[in-house]
Amino acid sequence: MQSDFFTLVCWGVMAAAAIAMMMRRPVHAVLVFVVSLVGLAVIYLQLRAEFVAFAQILISVGAVAILVVFTLLLTRNGGAEAELKRTAGSAIVGLAMAGLVMGCIGICVLASSAVETSGAVTPATVRQIGEALMTQYILPLEVLGLLLTAALMGAVILAMDPARRHNERKP
Repeated sequence: MQSDFFTLVCWGVMAAAAIAMMMRRPVHAVLVFVVSLVGLAVIYLQLRAEFVAFAQILISVGAVAILVVFTLLLTRNGGAEAELKRTAGSAIVGLAMAGLVMGCIGICVLASSAVETSGAVTPATVRQIGEALMTQYILPLEVLGLLLTAALMGAVILAMDPARRHNERKP
């Protein structure tokens, strides 16, 4: 029963990701992509990784996806929604690239020493993860915060009227 639900959620995540890639309107693609990210959080919950599921919701859905939606909405030209253009061979090239990436990931996973763990691994508590983030990994955490802030500032600058942007640069 539980593995059936896990399989169903996995297929749902893959279907949502495939639908997001096929959407012509970027805003709709991002919204369907958010559904696949929420599905990933459900998978993490099924694997008893509650902290990772919470981080997935908080960071991916709450921050990155909202940032992408705001960027798309702020950078519209005259209210017209942009449509993605496709060429005749783009589906073939996309499938070939997806296969190449999946092959590389598969080779890396199979060659990894992490797959060959013999003993039981004790799960880390939220307290241990928090302490590691605030001590050992504080620099990457701060860099990520700066990166997201710079992305938000870039979205605001792109959304400005070009004439106003040009006038503000003059002393």
